[in-house]
Amino acid sequence: MNNSRIAAVDVGNDALKANFGKMEKELYIPNVIAPDFEDRPVIGIEELDDKDVMDNIHIRIHSPALEDNNAVYRVGNLATKSTNSQELDPGSSKSEEDQTLVMLFTAIALDAVTNGSAQPGKGNVIDANYSLGTGLPLREVKEGKDVGYRSQLLGSVHQVEFLVTPKHQGKKVNIKFDEVKVYPEGFAAYVNLIMDNDLKVINKDLIDKQILIQDIGGLSTDIAVIRNRNVDDDKAQGFNLGVSESLEQIREEIRSKHGVELDSRRDVVDIITRKNDRHHIMVKGSRTNVHDITDHILLELAKKEYRFLRNVWQKNSQSEICYFVGGGSAVLKDYIKALNNKMDGFNIEFFEDEQESIWMMANAYYKLIMDHVQKKAKSEHKNENKGAEKAAEKSAK
Repeated sequence: MNNSRIAAVDVGNDALKANFGKMEKELYIPNVIAPDFEDRPVIGIEELDDKDVMDNIHIRIHSPALEDNNAVYRVGNLATKSTNSQELDPGSSKSEEDQTLVMLFTAIALDAVTNGSAQPGKGNVIDANYSLGTGLPLREVKEGKDVGYRSQLLGSVHQVEFLVTPKHQGKKVNIKFDEVKVYPEGFAAYVNLIMDNDLKVINKDLIDKQILIQDIGGLSTDIAVIRNRNVDDDKAQGFNLGVSESLEQIREEIRSKHGVELDSRRDVVDIITRKNDRHHIMVKGSRTNVHDITDHILLELAKKEYRFLRNVWQKNSQSEICYFVGGGSAVLKDYIKALNNKMDGFNIEFFEDEQESIWMMANAYYKLIMDHVQKKAKSEHKNENKGAEKAAEKSAK
């Protein structure tokens, strides 16, 4: 456990967000992969090692946890440029998709090759031990899928080999997990609301309140009901609806109406949320407004999300506030606020800092896994002291 590095990883449907060590390193990788060949051409006047690693992630993964073992992938930004890029489909389970594990292993391998405490092996092989905190949608945890997901990760070595990747070409990382904790996403959001990075309580007034947390992701929506500092499993609900389908619809309408092919859903999110030129694209070199397309599609989705909120609140009428979290909340914030002002006027709260909402899960997993590791270390230290005391007593006799 002493050499085990903390990894807190949120494999979101839009992007992976991860914190490592003592929060000294973070990674953000679009959740897009593309099957590829071992040799890929490097185009451009720069040498490979002069290029940005995050734009050129090219790997092979060997792991018994994968259905398609030993496959080669482009990951993240590089994958978005491929004609065969893959994003998670609506209706799929995060815990049962190879893509979730490909993203997870890639992020950890990227940390390991730049982390000085990882153990160098023979040649270009690095042995890396991690204590992992991650999560799954509430629906999947309620179905017990977290148990199988955790067991896939523990007890095996997962190898990531960097192929045509700047600075890391030829390096292999053997990943072993000493600890894996899989948390329900709604509860993780609650932990992030009440604790800071040093695990101190910062929102005491929230601790004993009954609150709702609506987490809008790419493929699913979870509404956690928090009472007595725990998720009420019977009341919590998960829905097979997120923003991905609407993003695809926007992408298709832009292609159909303007003849512009966007690389991925990530491009659509950028058009909707960026600070400057929001709802605009370039068409044949001219700046073009697509607000008519984005507006009607997102409004329809917001109405469905609001209906979820209304139904859950009716069944939990003593709830005091609902917090909206997740990347989907950042996309739908203005629409849901407008609907709420016109209709029920629930006490709802969004995070004005979109980055805070997007990083909330990764930050929560960090706090939870750090708390677990610290408590375990204290317990082991206590047991060692007891053992030493008993040995001293025995020798004294």
